[in-house]
Amino acid sequence: MLEFLKKLFQSQPKVTRLDVTKRFQLVSRVGQGSMSKVWRAIDGRTGKTVALKLLDIDKTKRLESRFKGIKSPKPSEGEVAVKLNHPHIVKTYEFGITTNNEQYLVMEFVEGVSLSFLVDVQNEVMKRNRLRFMIELGEAIEYFHRQNWIHRDICPRNVILDEEYSIKLIDFGLVVPNTPEFQAPGNRTGTANYMAPELIKRQRTDQRIDIFSYAVTCYEMYAKKLPWEAAETLDAVVQHINTPPDDLRQHVPDIDPRIADAIMKGLKVDPRDRWQSMGTMLESLREVQASPAKPTRK
Repeated sequence: MLEFLKKLFQSQPKVTRLDVTKRFQLVSRVGQGSMSKVWRAIDGRTGKTVALKLLDIDKTKRLESRFKGIKSPKPSEGEVAVKLNHPHIVKTYEFGITTNNEQYLVMEFVEGVSLSFLVDVQNEVMKRNRLRFMIELGEAIEYFHRQNWIHRDICPRNVILDEEYSIKLIDFGLVVPNTPEFQAPGNRTGTANYMAPELIKRQRTDQRIDIFSYAVTCYEMYAKKLPWEAAETLDAVVQHINTPPDDLRQHVPDIDPRIADAIMKGLKVDPRDRWQSMGTMLESLREVQASPAKPTRK
């Protein structure tokens, strides 16, 4: 594990300060996360349209302060993202610090829609492609886990679909290495309704928290609702720990039972009862894709 972190920081490119207003033409705002602003921009060096992400200074410092006392510093979002190379993960070309002391990332610009939008509208695109969307997102997470990271914030808001309705995982602000010191109990970060019980209870965590969040996301893709009543505060989410999730079949009676079983296993309160890796959960979903259930005759 220490060797993993040593290689990570030894291989980082030199970070330089950049005046983004001189290099980029900021065309329009295309998004705002809890810790950042994202612009559609034209890169003056290449002439290409890119997504320029600027991280909020104060919010980034508050997040980083949660990891004080850990010998190895938490990698920045840019340090993580620039190393990722997968068809279902947004490509990051460059990162650094602006002349205003903001962290910035230059990423591929993806023209598309948020997965959260498709969850809400439940249109024909969603209904026809849900299983494929699940598998593509699962492949992105599986790759991410193989790189020895924990994402900590898998949810529909952090997934977009391009013009061909191909999945792209887009946000890595809460990512930590999958190493003992970053698995230690106490740090509770993420999106409340998607947090695994062990994270809420401030217990030791590992990559299985991402499997839980992924299962919640998959559940929503079919049911248009969370496995529990939506909660606005973390205190309310704590109540979910002792409340079994609604069986997905209650809300989607015609769902293939193999898909329902896979998702419900991902929602188990005890991480030992969950899928133990993203790869094993994907295997069950790919089996369904290869051998879909025949429609029931009425």
